[in-house]
Amino acid sequence: MSFLTPFLARQKNFPTATLLTRHLSSATTRTTTSKLHERYTFTPPPSLSPESQNDDIPTKPNKKKPKPRYRPPSSLDRNGRKPVRSDLPFDFRFSYTESSEKVRPIGLRGPKYSPFGPGRVDRAWTGVCAPAVDPKVELLEAKEEPKMEQQRKKRRGWVQGEPLSTAERKALVLQGERGKTKRQINLGRDGLTHNMLDVIHKHWKYSEVVRIKCMGVPTVDMKNVCTQLEDKTYGKVISRHGGTIILYRGRNYNPNHRPVIPLMLWKPQEPVYPRLIKTTIEGLSIEETKEMRKRGLAVPVLTKLAKNGYYAYLVPMVRDAFLSSELVRIDCTGLERSDYKKIGCKLRDLVPCILVTFDKEQIVVWRGMDYKPPEDGYFFKDKESFDDYDDHLDAGVG
Repeated sequence: MSFLTPFLARQKNFPTATLLTRHLSSATTRTTTSKLHERYTFTPPPSLSPESQNDDIPTKPNKKKPKPRYRPPSSLDRNGRKPVRSDLPFDFRFSYTESSEKVRPIGLRGPKYSPFGPGRVDRAWTGVCAPAVDPKVELLEAKEEPKMEQQRKKRRGWVQGEPLSTAERKALVLQGERGKTKRQINLGRDGLTHNMLDVIHKHWKYSEVVRIKCMGVPTVDMKNVCTQLEDKTYGKVISRHGGTIILYRGRNYNPNHRPVIPLMLWKPQEPVYPRLIKTTIEGLSIEETKEMRKRGLAVPVLTKLAKNGYYAYLVPMVRDAFLSSELVRIDCTGLERSDYKKIGCKLRDLVPCILVTFDKEQIVVWRGMDYKPPEDGYFFKDKESFDDYDDHLDAGVG
């Protein structure tokens, strides 16, 4: 530190301004006498030159507009769009095969939130369906129902056009077989749902026929499934083998003029219906009802239902069993409780019979006091070709 002492002593005698001027002047002389300019003719850019720093040149702000924050599509944001209007002449329900217009609910499990979303459809949701006629207008309801049925028949007849010949029907059935096309719609425990109508029309855009595979609860009443398919889609069932249905779209079907089908965004809550199993069976006392339930759980099993199976044979089996026994037990082990409750409800209406119990995953039904076998019978063939009436007349079948 001894050799710095005389230098620091000399620096204290000079003022601060003199030191700064000497430092800046030495920096400028270095830049002007730089060897880069002499050897390589290097010219510093304007941003590095000391003159550009003194110029007060206004610069344009390089500010981009911030992107709007992403918002997922929601049914609540209508943005002034009008509600969808559909001219389909029937009430919109979640399931057309698993709901009955005759059985009315005794209550709702929650508020009447429309499954189509608020403001998306011009129909009011009653908690069970979205009726084509305003439910507030009670006087017009009875008059409009037959008109809507006639309108459906008239529109379906126009879409179908001339009936198919036997050769055309066989060619369309071959076109819809499993080995020819992979287009298939699975109809499960909910039956024919509302959104399935839109899926069927999407398949009809590329093919004249669509194959529908029915499984589970709806197969107990396959006749109702075929009827609802034809009534709600204006198509025609041209073949049925077990639970496999071939549905034809019609001669005059135009994919560009397909009906407007608003989609349900979620499954609505099921309303509260009356209890299927009552405390006492009608005509019996409490002790007799308890004794019948014990005997019902002890009788031999008529059949065991497989999960997502084909149950069209169930109604004729129960009717035949009632000829020799007053109680019938069906094993439903492994099925959902809601599934075998729906099966019991269908048996009650189709056989007909009286429900005894659903305990221990069993369906026990009783034929009643004065049982008489139905005269019409229930012979629903396992395989049907749905030939036209004209073909039957040509073949001599009246």
